[in-house]
Amino acid sequence: MNLGEKEIVDVNPPIYQKESKIKVYRNQLWVLLTVILNIIYLYWRIRYTLPLEFGIVSIIIGVSLIIVEVLGALESIVHYYNMHKIENPPVPDVPLELFPDVDIFIATYTEPMDLLYKTINGCKHLEYPDKSKVHIYLCDDGHRPEARELAESMGIHYLDRPDNKGAKAGNLNHAMSKSTSPLILTMDADMIPRRILLMRLVPYFVDAWLKNEGKDEKNQIKMGFVQSPQTFYNPDLFQYFLFSENRIPNEQDYFYKDVQVSRNRSNSVIYGGSNTLISRDALNDVGGFYEEAITEDFATGMLLQKKNYRCYAMNEELASGLSPTDFPSLIQQRIRWARGCIQTGRKMHIFLSKGFSFSQKANYWASIWYWYAPIKRLIYIMSPIMFATFGYMVIKTDLLSILIFWLPMYLSSTITLRMMSREIRTTKWTNIYETAMFPFLLFPVIEEFFGISLKKFKVTRKDGVNTEQSNNLLYALPFLLFIILSIIGIVNIIYMILRNGSIGPIVVLFWLLVNLFNLVMATFFVLGRKFHRKSERVAISEPVVLKTEYEEIICETLDISEGGISIWMENPIFIDEKNEITLAITTDHYHAEVTGKLVHVDEFKDGWKYAFQVEEYQESKADYMQMLYDRVHTLPKSLQSSHSTFDDLRLNIVRRMQPTIYFNRKSARIDMDEKIPLVTGGFVTIVNFNFEYFVTNSHDIEKEFECVLPNDVHFKCKYVKNLINDNKLYQIVNIDEIAKNSQQMLLVTQWAQQARKTKQVEVEPQTDDTNLLVNDILGGVDDENHTK
Repeated sequence: MNLGEKEIVDVNPPIYQKESKIKVYRNQLWVLLTVILNIIYLYWRIRYTLPLEFGIVSIIIGVSLIIVEVLGALESIVHYYNMHKIENPPVPDVPLELFPDVDIFIATYTEPMDLLYKTINGCKHLEYPDKSKVHIYLCDDGHRPEARELAESMGIHYLDRPDNKGAKAGNLNHAMSKSTSPLILTMDADMIPRRILLMRLVPYFVDAWLKNEGKDEKNQIKMGFVQSPQTFYNPDLFQYFLFSENRIPNEQDYFYKDVQVSRNRSNSVIYGGSNTLISRDALNDVGGFYEEAITEDFATGMLLQKKNYRCYAMNEELASGLSPTDFPSLIQQRIRWARGCIQTGRKMHIFLSKGFSFSQKANYWASIWYWYAPIKRLIYIMSPIMFATFGYMVIKTDLLSILIFWLPMYLSSTITLRMMSREIRTTKWTNIYETAMFPFLLFPVIEEFFGISLKKFKVTRKDGVNTEQSNNLLYALPFLLFIILSIIGIVNIIYMILRNGSIGPIVVLFWLLVNLFNLVMATFFVLGRKFHRKSERVAISEPVVLKTEYEEIICETLDISEGGISIWMENPIFIDEKNEITLAITTDHYHAEVTGKLVHVDEFKDGWKYAFQVEEYQESKADYMQMLYDRVHTLPKSLQSSHSTFDDLRLNIVRRMQPTIYFNRKSARIDMDEKIPLVTGGFVTIVNFNFEYFVTNSHDIEKEFECVLPNDVHFKCKYVKNLINDNKLYQIVNIDEIAKNSQQMLLVTQWAQQARKTKQVEVEPQTDDTNLLVNDILGGVDDENHTK
């Protein structure tokens, strides 16, 4: 389809619903209550609970714990203040003819060409009133001839430079020197934009320009950037490794959809580096993208806000990318983020700078303090262990005091976080995330704190999933050590309670059990899970025309991926797995025709699921990729409240013990109980039929025979083997000849469907004897590209 001929069909901004006053007041009361309870708790902790008379080790542990508690409470107060009243400015409605030229910078270094193709393709399909005003640049710091060739073949600009000075920031600054548009859209190499992205982001700038007309410079709105969320079309490693891709949202959703939007009110939104529209004038005013930090985006955003440029974050999903697909890449990414934010905070002199407001300083400090979570987590884990396992006093108190001062604060903070995060995040999952990462970030964070910075960093690996099972046992060793120490502490506390007849230490027992759960979940996480698919499926229901050599059938899709398509049909049909078929899919915006081969058939929701492996995109690759990625991803947006801590453990234990079973059935297996007359006289009883083979419980029949269906279709049958349930398996040797006659094939299909209805049996589990034997005849174990 010609891009220039497409109509702009989605230019109207979404309608944002304001929170009700009751909800706002409720949030404010909860925040106020939580802040008061935190202040009371911290006063009690500092004034009465420090173990100053129990020796130097107890003093160090006790003081360290109180420090991280105080700083953590301050971080929470900043966050609660932001969250209790969200400012989410609606997309302005502005004249389309005022939309200016836009430069799109796709920064790349080592990313593979197939990944770049999808991002470029998404950018080429962006809607805009005048598409000639959209200029796409592939900014290649890898100096690769294949990247240049890709850019030229797709009709966009290719940029490289003599050196890699300034890393990504230098790359973007070089692109600025080669372009002129007033607005710049920065995109990571793996982030695929939805077609509406520019139509959502550009109006903020046009609206500001209109409002600035006739005003002096002092009173004008200075627009800096608009940040849309970074979302992902594949499950992140926490979702996938913990068997929770259908239970929990992406770990980054909380930051981009809640934390970022909450910072609008203080103009302290963090520039995330991608999916962001920025004013060129604003960038020029701060000297371009900041090149002296490894998180150039964080630093550049701070410079813009320091000069009073207005920056917004919105929570509408306008692009999706590839989340890290292996644990070493995730560690590498988080180390870079942690080091970069701490390094930037040190270089920007946040508290001494006169350009930041108090609320901005508080938010930037909270953003930087967040990356000290490894130190906090170590102290939270070791504190109860030091008391229960090694006998050092950590908190000098009694049970009654803890119930009065700690318990209300703990319950209030837990409820407030879940309520304010709109069911995206809870204290439990925050603890799991931080616990899983702290051993690997601890030393880099300490190094950066003391000013020992990395001169260079590695780009996060983005070359897709590795379907080979990786051995992450080494990563689990720190957690296993802490688990052993925690279990020893738990045994000691239980013994202490039984020996003294006092439940005083029960709070320490609770603390140890919570930490033990987090450590076990972190262990499950780092042990990983094998990837079975090389590309992600997206559940979509769109009309599709299945074109075989003999007929065309209209059905609908169940899901699609880069490598395959699953469709739903009301009745089973015969498709020869050796032959390629054509699938034509049509959506509101795209049309694609691809060729594929059948890889799996199964009964599915009152119909039949047919899965095809895509062999060729033909001339439809661009539209097919847009069908797949020009949409809001289908992964969870919120936590499932019905799942408890026990469910989390049970799910991971059970799923890790279960063997992975693949099915490779490539014909519809239909259960029936039909007596079919033989040409030579007598009958054969068919109990299981899949177009190419059938199972019979008849014994007095020949090894080769011909039978006649009620609609006068003849089957020529040949014995294959006896089955373990004393049935026999026969092959229909003339099925190809029947399939060439569409009328005869229709009669066979109708007979099979009616025979199934007549029997009126439920679909048997996929582990029954007959099923396994039919699978054995039809093929071996499936591979990663086939339907599981």
